[in-house]
Amino acid sequence: MKLLSKIIKILLLSIGFLVILILSLYGHRDIALEKLKKQYAPPPSSFLSVDGMEVHYRDEGDPRDSIPIILIHGTGSSLHTFDEWSAQLKSDFRVIRMDLPAYGLTGPFPNRDYSIDNYVNFIRQFLSARGIEKCILGGNSLGGNIAWRFTAQYPKMVDQLILIDAAGYPNRSKSVPLAFKIAQMPILRNIFTFITPRLIAKQSVENVYADKTKVTDSLVDRYFELTLREGNRQAFIDRFDAKKDTNAYQKIKSIKQKTLILWGDQDNLIPKEKAYQFHNDLQKDTLVIMKGVGHIPMEEMPDQSLKAVITFLNNQ
Repeated sequence: MKLLSKIIKILLLSIGFLVILILSLYGHRDIALEKLKKQYAPPPSSFLSVDGMEVHYRDEGDPRDSIPIILIHGTGSSLHTFDEWSAQLKSDFRVIRMDLPAYGLTGPFPNRDYSIDNYVNFIRQFLSARGIEKCILGGNSLGGNIAWRFTAQYPKMVDQLILIDAAGYPNRSKSVPLAFKIAQMPILRNIFTFITPRLIAKQSVENVYADKTKVTDSLVDRYFELTLREGNRQAFIDRFDAKKDTNAYQKIKSIKQKTLILWGDQDNLIPKEKAYQFHNDLQKDTLVIMKGVGHIPMEEMPDQSLKAVITFLNNQ
């Protein structure tokens, strides 16, 4: 009995030491919002009160343009994913982008409702708060899903549509980012809210890039540090628990707006087969498949992907 008791004591001490070691290496406190603002919200960033949230956004270009381009990022990302596009587009267009609730500096939905319907409602409120009655609406991944759902629900508010590796159809991914996997594992997901290794952010970004050499330290730092905004880690998990409308994709056929479908042929999260489904279901579309590009063309190949967008916008 004494030997057994000694073994159990040593085992418990070892486990305790291991827990302390993991917490010291990978346990991260939330980063204060004001500190994150200094790093990620310099001018022209602004904040707008929408439904109890202070929404981080940027409005660039000619403010007199009554039909701006609205760009919506994907899961785990932020408005910064469109930095390169916006830098070039703003000379000829008004460009507005925001951090969606749960991501970036905006923080979580107060009601923790991360359904696409609630995101569509958020975009409607955001546009109303900015006095925008009509726009060119674009989105990547989750943002693409929100964009086409918004278009189907509020067709008079959307002049043209840009879908970048957009979600929406039933999908079986060829490869899933590590952060996405963890968010769906019952035990690990709870640990994720306070033990969040930077390695998870790095692997997750690399997963959606075709060319891994383009995943720089500064890029990973941005994804990782914005994840540590208060409430974002829990919101990331809540997003995967959101109610899903498995029949919503049937509304795609009702969309009449001129649409650009832009896709990376090396997208393993939402494979290019989904691009062809959009192409078959939409009434007025232009399909562009980019070779050697992953899930987020506007980050991985900004100049090449933007060229397709400008060509689309100029072909009225």
